[in-house]
Amino acid sequence: MIQAKQALLAALAEALQDIAPGSSAVAAFESPKQAAHGDFACTAAMQLAKPLKANPRELATRLIAALEAKPAFQTWVQSLEIAGPGFINIRLKPAAKQAVVREVAEAGVRFGYRGATGKHVMVEFVSANPTGPLHVGHARQAALGDALCSVFKTQGHEVTREFYYNDAGVQIATLANSTQMRLKGFKPGDAEWPEAAYNGDYIQDIADAFLRKETVKADDREFTASGDIDDLDSIRQFAVAYLRHEQDLDLQAFGLKFDNYFLESSVYQGGQLEAAVQRIVDAGKAYEQDGALWFKSTDYGDDKDRVMRKKEGGYTYFVPDVAYHVNKFERGYTQCINIQGTDHHGTIARVRGGLQAQNLGIPAGFPDYVLHKMVTVMKDGAEVKISKRAGSYVTLRDLIDWTSRDAVRFFLISRKADTEFIFDVDLALKQNDENPVFYVQYAHARICSVIRNWVARGGDESALGGADLTLLTAPTEEALMLKLAAYPDMLTGAASGLAPHDVAFYARDLAGAYHSYYAAERVLDQAPELSRARVALLAATRQVLANALGLLGVSAPEQMSRDTPESTETA
Repeated sequence: MIQAKQALLAALAEALQDIAPGSSAVAAFESPKQAAHGDFACTAAMQLAKPLKANPRELATRLIAALEAKPAFQTWVQSLEIAGPGFINIRLKPAAKQAVVREVAEAGVRFGYRGATGKHVMVEFVSANPTGPLHVGHARQAALGDALCSVFKTQGHEVTREFYYNDAGVQIATLANSTQMRLKGFKPGDAEWPEAAYNGDYIQDIADAFLRKETVKADDREFTASGDIDDLDSIRQFAVAYLRHEQDLDLQAFGLKFDNYFLESSVYQGGQLEAAVQRIVDAGKAYEQDGALWFKSTDYGDDKDRVMRKKEGGYTYFVPDVAYHVNKFERGYTQCINIQGTDHHGTIARVRGGLQAQNLGIPAGFPDYVLHKMVTVMKDGAEVKISKRAGSYVTLRDLIDWTSRDAVRFFLISRKADTEFIFDVDLALKQNDENPVFYVQYAHARICSVIRNWVARGGDESALGGADLTLLTAPTEEALMLKLAAYPDMLTGAASGLAPHDVAFYARDLAGAYHSYYAAERVLDQAPELSRARVALLAATRQVLANALGLLGVSAPEQMSRDTPESTETA
């Protein structure tokens, strides 16, 4: 069906030029809201009506006549009809829908992939300062960012996963001081304990390891503790390395590997930060006031101008962000996406404005942002707010320990990023259709079971390529094939819309289409050729389910159990 759709779109483009030469109308199909209205819908006649000053239904009649003359429409389309003010509903011949089964079988794990584009994309996410364990907000970023990177790869782009963190700021100084206080025997609640100090038990773990003069190794650094409780610099470096190692363990448990770690301190090297500020000054977008250097960020849509250099010296936090993104641009990335919490919304205008003021040819709107809202964790019917390990928040490791990697990944991407999300631990542990990740995984496992039974009765998976797909005509079969055919366009839309949650939505819809089919049609108790055709359809569905789950970093098990028993299809 993929090839059929491409041929039909090309024919539609030709037909549009036939009836409106030079028109800029785009050849596109939409999915009707109701299956009874057809397989595709075309709104081109209504789009052309105003510029051509013509009646849309009359244009639709002319367009249908032009389409019916095209070989592709003669080959793949069963009927064309006008509906409403000028919609054209298109019904495909069964062969067009059935073709997707073979297309999936031939493409396998690369079904829906596009050819190499030469586009270089960077996605920066998680980016937690090494001051404590990764919390549930970082977990949501990890799920969103990793899935988005996987989706970009299906579109033929080269993708870099980058982790950016501050290794030398105020928070790091607080971390070092907190650890030193623990080393000196103080703890939260003591009169000497600083109000700004970090209170989690992990600070004591760092102090104990420091006294043992341990060597810790993270993906981007390694350091050996001096054991000297008065050596604050050694304490700082050891604490950063220790927590970076802990974060690596969190990320490994999550199944995530970054391609690059970028340190905020590096933008202070080689004059990068000063050069970025000077370019803003040279562009006439800065001024001195009250002893401080200000950026005219209101020229770029910000609600007020922002201080760049404070009167007491030192740069405000958004200036290194500008220098960092100049660095990204100069590394040659075509597109950069930042995945951050919604609390970063106010920084977007000033960072983008600072980049425009560089006069380096950086595109307007660079970088892109995906902002996510908070996650609330529920367990045993109550909200969980405190983690003993972290001191004040639930960690990524907590979620994985309480449920599973699969559940954490799927749940945290099962809603749009800009919606608040409740992570229900009790729901994530259920083995029934209420649990969305179980619902999808069980569809895959159930298909594997049916195919195993078919093979046990003498079926041959290697012969599925010769199945007679013309036998697949039941309504639930057509619905399932149409859903399979929607996968490539879904991936393209998810990439262009920075919407990796679309993959989770699709996986649930495909699982639902399969479960409906399974309830309506039998596979094993049929004539051999019909059984083989239906197994071929199941094999294609299994492949696409596994592909979608793989993009989310979720496993596709071949066997699963349920909370409630159900009948298994037998002869």
